[in-house]
Amino acid sequence: MSVPTPASPGEPRSVWTWLLQFGLAFAWLNLLLTLENRWPGFGVRAAPRLSFELCLAVVGLMGWVAWRGQLSRRAISAATLGFLLLVAARYADVTAPAVLGRPVNLYWDGRHGLELLRVAAASLSTGQAAVLMLAFGVGLALLTGVTWQAIKTLARCLAWRRPRPLLLATVAVLTLSFAAYTPGERDTRWFFALPLAPTLYPQAVLITRVLLPEQGDAELGASPSFDGGLNGLIGAEGPADVLLLFAESYGAVSIDQPPVAAALAALRAALGQAIEDSGRSVVSARVRSPAFGGGSWLAHAAVLSGLPMSDPGRHELLLASRRPTLVSHFARHGYRTVGWMPGIKRDWPEGAFYGYARLADDPGLGYRGPDFGYWRIPDQAAMALLHHQELVRHAEDSARKPRFVVFPTTTSHAPFHPLPPFTPAWAQLATSMAYTAEDVVTAQTVPVGAAQALPTFIAAMGYQFTWLADYVRRLAPHPLVIVIVGDHQPPALVTGPGASWDVPVHVISGDPALLQRLQARGFVRGLQPPAAALGPMHALTPLLLEAFDGPAAAPAAATAEADSGARVEHAAVHRGRLQ
Repeated sequence: MSVPTPASPGEPRSVWTWLLQFGLAFAWLNLLLTLENRWPGFGVRAAPRLSFELCLAVVGLMGWVAWRGQLSRRAISAATLGFLLLVAARYADVTAPAVLGRPVNLYWDGRHGLELLRVAAASLSTGQAAVLMLAFGVGLALLTGVTWQAIKTLARCLAWRRPRPLLLATVAVLTLSFAAYTPGERDTRWFFALPLAPTLYPQAVLITRVLLPEQGDAELGASPSFDGGLNGLIGAEGPADVLLLFAESYGAVSIDQPPVAAALAALRAALGQAIEDSGRSVVSARVRSPAFGGGSWLAHAAVLSGLPMSDPGRHELLLASRRPTLVSHFARHGYRTVGWMPGIKRDWPEGAFYGYARLADDPGLGYRGPDFGYWRIPDQAAMALLHHQELVRHAEDSARKPRFVVFPTTTSHAPFHPLPPFTPAWAQLATSMAYTAEDVVTAQTVPVGAAQALPTFIAAMGYQFTWLADYVRRLAPHPLVIVIVGDHQPPALVTGPGASWDVPVHVISGDPALLQRLQARGFVRGLQPPAAALGPMHALTPLLLEAFDGPAAAPAAATAEADSGARVEHAAVHRGRLQ
Protein backbone atom coordinates (compact mmCIF):
# COMPACT_ATOMS: atom_id res chain seq x y z
CA MET A 1 0.00 0.00 0.00
CA SER A 2 1.41 3.37 -0.95
CA VAL A 3 1.92 6.13 1.58
CA PRO A 4 -0.38 9.11 0.96
CA THR A 5 1.19 12.45 0.22
CA PRO A 6 0.82 14.89 3.12
CA ALA A 7 -2.01 17.32 2.53
CA SER A 8 -0.49 20.15 4.60
CA PRO A 9 2.94 21.25 5.81
CA GLY A 10 4.31 19.04 8.58
CA GLU A 11 1.50 16.47 8.27
CA PRO A 12 2.83 13.08 9.48
CA ARG A 13 2.36 9.75 7.84
CA SER A 14 -0.19 8.84 10.53
CA VAL A 15 -1.72 10.30 13.67
CA TRP A 16 0.09 7.67 15.74
CA THR A 17 3.42 8.71 14.29
CA TRP A 18 2.67 12.33 15.20
CA LEU A 19 1.61 11.41 18.72
CA LEU A 20 4.74 9.32 19.24
CA GLN A 21 7.10 12.00 17.96
CA PHE A 22 5.40 14.86 19.77
CA GLY A 23 5.01 12.85 22.97
CA LEU A 24 8.67 11.78 23.12
CA ALA A 25 9.99 15.27 22.35
CA PHE A 26 7.68 16.96 24.85
CA ALA A 27 8.34 14.31 27.53
CA TRP A 28 12.12 14.80 27.25
CA LEU A 29 11.94 18.58 27.53
CA ASN A 30 9.39 18.37 30.33
CA LEU A 31 11.60 15.92 32.23
CA LEU A 32 14.53 18.36 32.23
CA LEU A 33 12.40 21.22 33.56
CA THR A 34 10.73 19.23 36.34
CA LEU A 35 13.69 17.45 37.97
CA GLU A 36 13.64 17.37 41.76
CA ASN A 37 16.45 16.97 44.27
CA ARG A 38 17.23 13.59 45.76
CA TRP A 39 17.75 14.70 49.37
CA PRO A 40 20.36 15.08 50.66
CA GLY A 41 23.07 15.87 48.15
CA PHE A 42 23.54 16.90 44.54
CA GLY A 43 21.57 14.13 42.86
CA VAL A 44 18.24 14.63 41.07
CA ARG A 45 15.32 12.40 40.24
CA ALA A 46 12.50 12.46 37.73
CA ALA A 47 9.20 13.79 39.00
CA PRO A 48 5.71 13.03 37.58
CA ARG A 49 4.95 16.70 37.12
CA LEU A 50 4.12 19.05 34.27
CA SER A 51 6.06 22.20 33.44
CA PHE A 52 3.54 25.03 32.99
CA GLU A 53 6.22 27.16 31.38
CA LEU A 54 6.92 24.47 28.78
CA CYS A 55 3.21 24.37 27.95
CA LEU A 56 3.29 28.11 27.27
CA ALA A 57 6.49 27.66 25.24
CA VAL A 58 4.72 25.10 23.04
CA VAL A 59 2.05 27.68 22.23
CA GLY A 60 4.71 30.25 21.46
CA LEU A 61 6.59 27.81 19.23
CA MET A 62 3.34 26.90 17.50
CA GLY A 63 2.68 30.56 16.74
CA TRP A 64 6.23 31.03 15.43
CA VAL A 65 6.00 28.03 13.11
CA ALA A 66 2.59 29.14 11.84
CA TRP A 67 3.92 32.64 11.15
CA ARG A 68 7.49 32.09 9.95
CA GLY A 69 7.63 28.40 9.05
CA GLN A 70 10.11 25.79 10.27
CA LEU A 71 13.03 26.76 12.51
CA SER A 72 16.43 27.06 10.89
CA ARG A 73 19.40 25.13 12.28
CA ARG A 74 20.70 28.34 13.80
CA ALA A 75 17.36 29.01 15.49
CA ILE A 76 17.22 25.45 16.84
CA SER A 77 20.76 25.81 18.20
CA ALA A 78 19.86 29.12 19.89
CA ALA A 79 16.72 27.58 21.36
CA THR A 80 18.75 24.60 22.61
CA LEU A 81 21.25 26.87 24.33
CA GLY A 82 18.50 28.89 25.98
CA PHE A 83 16.70 25.75 27.08
CA LEU A 84 19.86 24.25 28.60
CA LEU A 85 20.39 27.46 30.55
CA LEU A 86 16.89 27.03 31.94
CA VAL A 87 17.73 23.43 32.84
CA ALA A 88 20.85 24.62 34.67
CA ALA A 89 18.74 27.17 36.53
CA ARG A 90 16.25 24.44 37.42
CA TYR A 91 19.03 22.22 38.76
CA ALA A 92 20.44 25.04 40.85
CA ASP A 93 16.97 25.98 42.05
CA VAL A 94 16.19 22.50 43.44
CA THR A 95 19.72 21.65 44.61
CA ALA A 96 20.69 24.77 46.55
CA PRO A 97 18.04 24.36 49.30
CA ALA A 98 19.05 20.73 49.83
CA VAL A 99 22.78 21.38 49.97
CA LEU A 100 23.09 24.97 51.22
CA GLY A 101 19.81 25.34 53.08
CA ARG A 102 18.91 28.53 51.20
CA PRO A 103 17.43 29.52 47.84
CA VAL A 104 19.80 29.85 44.93
CA ASN A 105 20.89 33.27 43.76
CA LEU A 106 21.82 32.86 40.12
CA TYR A 107 23.57 36.22 39.86
CA TRP A 108 25.75 35.84 42.93
CA ASP A 109 26.26 32.08 43.03
CA GLY A 110 26.93 32.02 39.32
CA ARG A 111 29.80 34.45 39.73
CA HIS A 112 31.40 32.10 42.23
CA GLY A 113 30.71 28.88 40.36
CA LEU A 114 34.30 28.45 39.18
CA GLU A 115 35.59 29.09 42.68
CA LEU A 116 33.32 26.36 44.05
CA LEU A 117 34.64 23.98 41.40
CA ARG A 118 38.18 24.76 42.52
CA VAL A 119 37.23 23.99 46.12
CA ALA A 120 35.78 20.64 45.05
CA ALA A 121 38.74 19.82 42.81
CA ALA A 122 41.20 20.47 45.63
CA SER A 123 40.11 17.24 47.33
CA LEU A 124 40.49 15.13 44.14
CA SER A 125 43.52 13.55 42.55
CA THR A 126 44.53 14.51 39.02
CA GLY A 127 43.18 11.22 37.69
CA GLN A 128 39.85 11.60 39.45
CA ALA A 129 39.49 15.17 38.21
CA ALA A 130 40.27 14.07 34.63
CA VAL A 131 37.70 11.27 34.74
CA LEU A 132 35.04 13.61 36.11
CA MET A 133 35.78 16.25 33.47
CA LEU A 134 35.59 13.64 30.70
CA ALA A 135 32.31 12.26 32.06
CA PHE A 136 30.90 15.77 32.32
CA GLY A 137 31.92 16.60 28.75
CA VAL A 138 30.40 13.43 27.33
CA GLY A 139 27.22 13.88 29.36
CA LEU A 140 26.85 17.50 28.27
CA ALA A 141 27.36 16.55 24.62
CA LEU A 142 24.68 13.85 24.84
CA LEU A 143 22.30 16.16 26.66
CA THR A 144 22.80 18.88 24.07
CA GLY A 145 22.33 16.51 21.13
CA VAL A 146 19.14 14.92 22.43
CA THR A 147 17.69 18.30 23.39
CA TRP A 148 18.53 19.76 19.97
CA GLN A 149 16.76 16.87 18.28
CA ALA A 150 13.75 17.15 20.63
CA ILE A 151 13.27 20.85 19.84
CA LYS A 152 13.60 20.16 16.11
CA THR A 153 11.03 17.35 16.34
CA LEU A 154 8.64 19.47 18.39
CA ALA A 155 8.80 22.30 15.83
CA ARG A 156 8.19 19.86 12.97
CA CYS A 157 5.16 18.36 14.75
CA LEU A 158 3.70 21.80 15.43
CA ALA A 159 3.81 22.58 11.71
CA TRP A 160 0.79 20.28 11.23
CA ARG A 161 -2.32 22.47 11.41
CA ARG A 162 -4.85 19.83 12.40
CA PRO A 163 -3.90 19.35 16.13
CA ARG A 164 -3.35 23.06 16.82
CA PRO A 165 -6.90 23.80 18.07
CA LEU A 166 -6.74 20.84 20.45
CA LEU A 167 -3.31 21.94 21.74
CA LEU A 168 -4.52 25.50 22.26
CA ALA A 169 -7.59 24.27 24.12
CA THR A 170 -5.46 22.00 26.32
CA VAL A 171 -3.06 24.80 27.23
CA ALA A 172 -6.02 27.12 27.92
CA VAL A 173 -7.49 24.58 30.36
CA LEU A 174 -4.09 24.16 32.04
CA THR A 175 -3.74 27.94 32.32
CA LEU A 176 -7.14 28.23 33.97
CA SER A 177 -6.18 25.46 36.35
CA PHE A 178 -2.92 27.20 37.19
CA ALA A 179 -4.67 30.54 37.75
CA ALA A 180 -7.48 29.04 39.85
CA TYR A 181 -5.08 27.95 42.59
CA THR A 182 -5.99 29.33 46.03
CA PRO A 183 -3.51 28.70 48.86
CA GLY A 184 -5.05 26.71 51.67
CA GLU A 185 -8.37 26.30 49.92
CA ARG A 186 -8.13 24.96 46.36
CA ASP A 187 -5.06 23.13 45.08
CA THR A 188 -5.29 23.09 41.30
CA ARG A 189 -1.53 22.97 40.75
CA TRP A 190 -0.73 19.61 42.31
CA PHE A 191 0.31 18.14 38.95
CA PHE A 192 2.58 21.09 38.07
CA ALA A 193 6.25 21.34 38.98
CA LEU A 194 7.35 24.51 40.75
CA PRO A 195 7.84 27.12 38.00
CA LEU A 196 11.16 28.82 37.34
CA ALA A 197 9.76 32.33 36.96
CA PRO A 198 9.82 33.09 40.73
CA THR A 199 13.56 32.38 40.63
CA LEU A 200 14.41 34.10 37.36
CA TYR A 201 12.42 37.29 37.83
CA PRO A 202 14.18 38.46 41.05
CA GLN A 203 17.54 37.77 39.39
CA ALA A 204 16.58 40.01 36.48
CA VAL A 205 15.54 42.74 38.92
CA LEU A 206 18.83 42.32 40.81
CA ILE A 207 20.92 42.72 37.67
CA THR A 208 18.95 45.85 36.77
CA ARG A 209 19.69 47.38 40.17
CA VAL A 210 23.38 46.55 39.93
CA LEU A 211 23.57 48.18 36.49
CA LEU A 212 21.91 51.37 37.81
CA PRO A 213 24.18 52.45 40.70
CA GLU A 214 22.40 55.78 41.08
CA GLN A 215 19.57 53.86 42.70
CA GLY A 216 21.93 52.17 45.15
CA ASP A 217 21.78 54.74 47.92
CA ALA A 218 18.02 54.65 48.17
CA GLU A 219 18.07 50.87 47.91
CA LEU A 220 20.51 50.47 50.81
CA GLY A 221 18.53 52.64 53.20
CA ALA A 222 19.88 54.56 56.20
CA SER A 223 23.08 53.48 57.94
CA PRO A 224 23.29 53.38 61.75
CA SER A 225 24.93 56.34 63.44
CA PHE A 226 28.71 56.14 63.50
CA ASP A 227 28.99 59.51 65.26
CA GLY A 228 29.90 58.13 68.67
CA GLY A 229 33.32 57.48 70.13
CA LEU A 230 35.21 54.54 71.56
CA ASN A 231 35.61 55.74 75.14
CA GLY A 232 34.09 52.52 76.41
CA LEU A 233 37.17 50.64 75.21
CA ILE A 234 39.62 52.77 77.19
CA GLY A 235 40.73 51.11 80.41
CA ALA A 236 43.54 51.42 82.92
CA GLU A 237 46.00 50.11 80.34
CA GLY A 238 44.80 52.36 77.54
CA PRO A 239 42.57 51.57 74.52
CA ALA A 240 41.76 47.89 74.10
CA ASP A 241 42.51 45.99 70.93
CA VAL A 242 39.35 44.58 69.34
CA LEU A 243 39.29 41.29 67.47
CA LEU A 244 36.10 40.70 65.46
CA LEU A 245 36.24 36.99 64.73
CA PHE A 246 33.69 35.62 62.27
CA ALA A 247 33.43 31.92 63.14
CA GLU A 248 32.77 30.02 59.92
CA SER A 249 29.62 27.84 60.00
CA TYR A 250 29.16 28.45 63.74
CA GLY A 251 25.38 28.30 63.81
CA ALA A 252 22.69 27.81 66.42
CA VAL A 253 22.61 24.10 65.52
CA SER A 254 25.66 23.74 67.79
CA ILE A 255 23.48 24.86 70.70
CA ASP A 256 19.91 23.94 69.80
CA GLN A 257 20.26 20.38 68.55
CA PRO A 258 20.82 18.08 71.57
CA PRO A 259 23.19 15.60 69.85
CA VAL A 260 25.44 18.40 68.58
CA ALA A 261 25.28 20.38 71.83
CA ALA A 262 26.10 17.27 73.88
CA ALA A 263 29.07 16.40 71.66
CA LEU A 264 30.48 19.92 72.10
CA ALA A 265 29.51 20.45 75.76
CA ALA A 266 32.88 19.55 77.28
CA LEU A 267 34.85 21.68 74.82
CA ARG A 268 32.46 24.61 75.28
CA ALA A 269 32.90 24.32 79.05
CA ALA A 270 36.69 24.22 78.58
CA LEU A 271 36.50 27.45 76.59
CA GLY A 272 34.45 29.06 79.36
CA GLN A 273 36.99 27.95 81.95
CA ALA A 274 39.86 29.29 79.84
CA ILE A 275 38.13 32.67 79.63
CA GLU A 276 37.75 32.74 83.39
CA ASP A 277 41.35 31.63 83.97
CA SER A 278 42.58 34.50 81.79
CA GLY A 279 40.90 37.10 84.02
CA ARG A 280 38.09 37.76 81.57
CA SER A 281 34.36 37.14 81.33
CA VAL A 282 32.01 36.46 78.44
CA VAL A 283 28.47 37.49 77.53
CA SER A 284 26.42 35.95 74.74
CA ALA A 285 23.41 36.51 72.52
CA ARG A 286 22.10 35.28 69.22
CA VAL A 287 21.18 37.08 66.02
CA ARG A 288 19.58 36.06 62.76
CA SER A 289 22.10 35.75 59.94
CA PRO A 290 21.28 36.95 56.42
CA ALA A 291 22.86 33.76 55.04
CA PHE A 292 22.45 30.02 55.51
CA GLY A 293 24.96 27.34 54.61
CA GLY A 294 27.14 29.81 52.69
CA GLY A 295 27.38 33.43 51.65
CA SER A 296 29.65 34.40 54.54
CA TRP A 297 30.40 37.77 52.95
CA LEU A 298 26.79 38.82 53.50
CA ALA A 299 27.12 38.24 57.25
CA HIS A 300 30.46 40.07 57.38
CA ALA A 301 29.05 43.06 55.53
CA ALA A 302 25.91 43.14 57.69
CA VAL A 303 27.95 43.46 60.90
CA LEU A 304 30.55 45.82 59.49
CA SER A 305 28.04 48.18 57.88
CA GLY A 306 24.96 47.78 60.09
CA LEU A 307 22.82 47.36 56.96
CA PRO A 308 20.59 44.41 56.02
CA MET A 309 22.38 42.15 53.55
CA SER A 310 19.82 39.43 52.83
CA ASP A 311 19.84 40.41 49.15
CA PRO A 312 23.25 39.77 47.56
CA GLY A 313 22.60 42.70 45.25
CA ARG A 314 22.66 44.95 48.30
CA HIS A 315 26.18 43.73 49.00
CA GLU A 316 27.23 44.77 45.52
CA LEU A 317 25.64 48.16 46.05
CA LEU A 318 27.34 48.54 49.42
CA LEU A 319 30.82 47.89 48.00
CA ALA A 320 30.15 50.51 45.33
CA SER A 321 29.11 53.09 47.94
CA ARG A 322 30.89 55.26 50.49
CA ARG A 323 28.95 54.12 53.54
CA PRO A 324 30.64 54.18 56.95
CA THR A 325 31.59 50.86 58.54
CA LEU A 326 33.13 49.64 61.77
CA VAL A 327 36.45 49.65 59.95
CA SER A 328 36.24 53.33 59.04
CA HIS A 329 34.84 54.11 62.50
CA PHE A 330 37.81 52.56 64.33
CA ALA A 331 40.28 54.09 61.88
CA ARG A 332 38.79 57.54 62.52
CA HIS A 333 39.48 57.08 66.23
CA GLY A 334 43.14 56.24 65.82
CA TYR A 335 43.02 52.46 65.48
CA ARG A 336 45.14 50.47 63.08
CA THR A 337 42.61 48.44 61.08
CA VAL A 338 43.57 44.98 59.88
CA GLY A 339 41.67 42.60 57.61
CA TRP A 340 43.06 39.14 58.41
CA MET A 341 41.69 37.10 55.50
CA PRO A 342 43.18 33.61 55.03
CA GLY A 343 40.23 32.71 52.80
CA ILE A 344 41.04 35.32 50.14
CA LYS A 345 43.25 33.59 47.60
CA ARG A 346 42.98 36.02 44.68
CA ASP A 347 42.73 39.72 44.05
CA TRP A 348 39.81 41.34 45.87
CA PRO A 349 39.56 44.86 44.44
CA GLU A 350 36.11 45.35 46.01
CA GLY A 351 37.77 45.08 49.42
CA ALA A 352 39.15 48.59 48.95
CA PHE A 353 35.70 49.78 50.07
CA TYR A 354 36.53 48.94 53.69
CA GLY A 355 39.84 50.82 53.67
CA TYR A 356 41.87 48.50 55.92
CA ALA A 357 45.28 49.83 56.82
CA ARG A 358 46.46 46.27 56.19
CA LEU A 359 44.53 43.67 54.20
CA ALA A 360 46.37 40.38 54.65
CA ASP A 361 45.11 37.68 52.28
CA ASP A 362 46.26 34.07 51.94
CA PRO A 363 49.70 34.93 50.49
CA GLY A 364 50.05 37.96 52.77
CA LEU A 365 49.78 36.08 56.09
CA GLY A 366 53.22 34.51 55.70
CA TYR A 367 52.14 30.92 56.38
CA ARG A 368 54.92 28.43 55.60
CA GLY A 369 53.33 25.13 56.55
CA PRO A 370 51.70 22.43 54.41
CA ASP A 371 48.33 22.93 52.79
CA PHE A 372 45.24 21.53 54.48
CA GLY A 373 42.78 21.33 51.58
CA TYR A 374 41.55 24.28 49.59
CA TRP A 375 41.41 26.53 52.66
CA ARG A 376 45.04 25.68 53.17
CA ILE A 377 45.88 27.74 56.29
CA PRO A 378 44.54 26.22 59.54
CA ASP A 379 42.71 28.68 61.78
CA GLN A 380 45.11 28.10 64.65
CA ALA A 381 48.07 28.93 62.42
CA ALA A 382 46.31 32.04 61.13
CA MET A 383 45.65 33.12 64.74
CA ALA A 384 49.27 32.52 65.70
CA LEU A 385 50.46 34.65 62.79
CA LEU A 386 47.97 37.38 63.68
CA HIS A 387 49.12 37.43 67.28
CA HIS A 388 52.79 37.50 66.32
CA GLN A 389 52.44 40.21 63.68
CA GLU A 390 49.71 42.48 65.06
CA LEU A 391 48.49 41.75 68.59
CA VAL A 392 51.57 41.07 70.69
CA ARG A 393 52.49 44.13 72.75
CA HIS A 394 56.07 45.23 73.30
CA ALA A 395 56.76 47.25 76.44
CA GLU A 396 59.09 49.59 74.57
CA ASP A 397 56.53 50.40 71.86
CA SER A 398 54.88 53.45 73.41
CA ALA A 399 53.63 54.74 70.06
CA ARG A 400 51.76 51.53 69.22
CA LYS A 401 48.26 52.09 67.86
CA PRO A 402 45.41 49.92 69.18
CA ARG A 403 44.22 47.30 66.72
CA PHE A 404 40.83 46.60 65.20
CA VAL A 405 41.10 43.23 63.45
CA VAL A 406 38.50 41.44 61.33
CA PHE A 407 39.34 37.72 61.08
CA PRO A 408 36.97 35.34 59.26
CA THR A 409 37.98 31.75 59.99
CA THR A 410 38.04 29.07 57.28
CA THR A 411 38.83 25.63 58.71
CA SER A 412 35.21 24.98 59.71
CA HIS A 413 34.04 25.75 56.17
CA ALA A 414 32.04 22.95 54.53
CA PRO A 415 32.93 20.16 53.85
CA PHE A 416 34.83 20.49 57.19
CA HIS A 417 37.68 18.46 55.75
CA PRO A 418 40.61 17.97 56.01
CA LEU A 419 40.88 18.99 59.68
CA PRO A 420 44.34 19.94 60.99
CA PRO A 421 45.49 18.76 64.41
CA PHE A 422 45.61 21.14 67.36
CA THR A 423 49.14 21.88 68.54
CA PRO A 424 50.36 23.75 71.64
CA ALA A 425 53.38 24.97 69.62
CA TRP A 426 52.03 28.45 68.92
CA ALA A 427 55.48 29.95 68.41
CA GLN A 428 56.32 27.40 65.74
CA LEU A 429 53.05 28.10 63.97
CA ALA A 430 53.97 31.77 63.77
CA THR A 431 57.63 31.53 62.84
CA SER A 432 58.31 28.19 61.19
CA MET A 433 56.48 24.93 60.45
CA ALA A 434 54.57 23.08 63.16
CA TYR A 435 52.80 20.57 60.91
CA THR A 436 54.27 17.58 59.14
CA ALA A 437 53.39 15.81 55.92
CA GLU A 438 52.02 12.97 58.05
CA ASP A 439 49.58 15.40 59.68
CA VAL A 440 48.15 16.23 56.26
CA VAL A 441 47.92 12.56 55.22
CA THR A 442 46.17 11.68 58.48
CA ALA A 443 43.70 14.54 58.07
CA GLN A 444 42.86 13.50 54.52
CA THR A 445 42.16 9.88 55.46
CA VAL A 446 39.06 10.89 57.44
CA PRO A 447 35.93 9.98 55.42
CA VAL A 448 34.12 12.91 53.88
CA GLY A 449 30.76 13.08 52.13
CA ALA A 450 27.09 13.71 52.68
CA ALA A 451 26.81 10.82 55.16
CA GLN A 452 29.70 12.17 57.25
CA ALA A 453 28.61 15.83 57.22
CA LEU A 454 27.41 15.93 60.85
CA PRO A 455 30.43 14.15 62.44
CA THR A 456 32.93 16.25 60.48
CA PHE A 457 31.06 19.44 61.40
CA ILE A 458 31.19 18.53 65.11
CA ALA A 459 34.91 17.81 64.78
CA ALA A 460 35.49 21.17 63.09
CA MET A 461 33.60 23.03 65.82
CA GLY A 462 35.56 21.12 68.45
CA TYR A 463 38.80 22.20 66.80
CA GLN A 464 37.64 25.82 66.85
CA PHE A 465 36.76 25.71 70.57
CA THR A 466 40.07 23.99 71.38
CA TRP A 467 42.47 26.42 69.75
CA LEU A 468 40.47 29.44 70.87
CA ALA A 469 40.45 28.27 74.49
CA ASP A 470 44.21 27.70 74.43
CA TYR A 471 44.84 31.10 72.88
CA VAL A 472 42.67 32.96 75.40
CA ARG A 473 44.25 31.15 78.36
CA ARG A 474 47.89 31.30 77.31
CA LEU A 475 48.50 34.11 74.86
CA ALA A 476 45.73 36.67 74.45
CA PRO A 477 47.15 40.04 75.53
CA HIS A 478 45.44 42.52 77.85
CA PRO A 479 43.48 44.57 77.09
CA LEU A 480 41.83 42.64 74.24
CA VAL A 481 38.12 42.48 73.43
CA ILE A 482 37.16 39.44 71.35
CA VAL A 483 33.81 39.59 69.53
CA ILE A 484 32.88 36.19 68.09
CA VAL A 485 30.04 36.12 65.56
CA GLY A 486 28.87 32.96 63.82
CA ASP A 487 28.54 33.91 60.17
CA HIS A 488 25.79 31.42 59.30
CA GLN A 489 24.41 27.97 60.00
CA PRO A 490 26.19 25.01 58.38
CA PRO A 491 24.58 23.58 55.24
CA ALA A 492 21.28 21.76 55.41
CA LEU A 493 23.20 18.49 55.11
CA VAL A 494 24.09 19.14 58.77
CA THR A 495 21.10 21.03 60.15
CA GLY A 496 18.36 19.07 58.42
CA PRO A 497 15.20 20.75 57.11
CA GLY A 498 13.49 23.63 58.85
CA ALA A 499 16.46 24.96 60.82
CA SER A 500 16.51 28.58 61.96
CA TRP A 501 18.98 31.11 60.60
CA ASP A 502 20.21 32.07 64.10
CA VAL A 503 23.89 32.25 65.04
CA PRO A 504 25.62 32.80 68.40
CA VAL A 505 27.44 35.98 69.37
CA HIS A 506 30.00 36.10 72.21
CA VAL A 507 31.91 39.08 73.59
CA ILE A 508 34.97 38.25 75.71
CA SER A 509 36.54 41.04 77.74
CA GLY A 510 38.25 41.83 81.02
CA ASP A 511 36.22 45.04 81.37
CA PRO A 512 33.12 44.36 83.53
CA ALA A 513 31.58 47.73 82.61
CA LEU A 514 31.68 46.94 78.89
CA LEU A 515 30.03 43.57 79.46
CA GLN A 516 27.39 45.12 81.71
CA ARG A 517 26.45 47.57 78.98
CA LEU A 518 25.96 44.65 76.62
CA GLN A 519 23.88 42.79 79.20
CA ALA A 520 21.64 45.83 79.42
CA ARG A 521 21.07 45.41 75.67
CA GLY A 522 20.04 41.75 75.78
CA PHE A 523 23.24 39.75 76.22
CA VAL A 524 23.52 37.19 79.04
CA ARG A 525 26.55 35.98 80.99
CA GLY A 526 28.29 32.82 79.84
CA LEU A 527 28.59 31.02 76.51
CA GLN A 528 24.94 29.91 76.33
CA PRO A 529 22.90 32.57 74.49
CA PRO A 530 19.20 33.01 75.20
CA ALA A 531 16.66 31.23 73.01
CA ALA A 532 15.33 34.40 71.38
CA ALA A 533 17.42 36.32 68.87
CA LEU A 534 18.15 40.01 69.42
CA GLY A 535 17.04 40.56 65.84
CA PRO A 536 18.68 40.46 62.41
CA MET A 537 22.46 40.42 62.27
CA HIS A 538 22.78 44.06 61.18
CA ALA A 539 21.01 45.08 64.42
CA LEU A 540 24.13 43.94 66.29
CA THR A 541 26.16 46.85 64.92
CA PRO A 542 24.40 49.73 66.72
CA LEU A 543 24.46 47.68 69.96
CA LEU A 544 28.23 47.33 69.70
CA LEU A 545 28.64 51.00 68.79
CA GLU A 546 26.65 52.02 71.87
CA ALA A 547 28.60 49.69 74.14
CA PHE A 548 31.96 50.85 72.74
CA ASP A 549 30.86 54.48 73.20
CA GLY A 550 30.25 54.04 76.92
CA PRO A 551 32.11 55.98 79.61
CA ALA A 552 35.80 55.29 79.94
CA ALA A 553 36.94 53.25 82.94
CA ALA A 554 38.03 55.23 86.01
CA PRO A 555 41.64 54.20 86.66
CA ALA A 556 41.55 55.68 90.16
CA ALA A 557 38.75 53.42 91.41
CA ALA A 558 39.89 50.76 93.79
CA THR A 559 37.98 48.04 91.98
CA ALA A 560 39.45 49.04 88.66
CA GLU A 561 42.94 48.95 90.14
CA ALA A 562 42.35 45.50 91.51
CA ASP A 563 41.02 44.21 88.21
CA SER A 564 43.78 45.82 86.22
CA GLY A 565 46.38 44.42 88.60
CA ALA A 566 45.21 40.91 87.85
CA ARG A 567 45.24 41.62 84.13
CA VAL A 568 48.71 43.17 84.23
CA GLU A 569 50.02 40.16 86.12
CA HIS A 570 48.53 37.83 83.50
CA ALA A 571 49.96 39.95 80.69
CA ALA A 572 53.40 40.01 82.27
CA VAL A 573 53.46 36.24 82.27
CA HIS A 574 52.38 35.86 78.65
CA ARG A 575 53.57 39.05 76.93
CA GLY A 576 56.17 38.33 74.32
CA ARG A 577 55.54 34.58 74.13
CA LEU A 578 55.45 34.84 70.34
CA GLN A 579 58.02 37.53 69.79
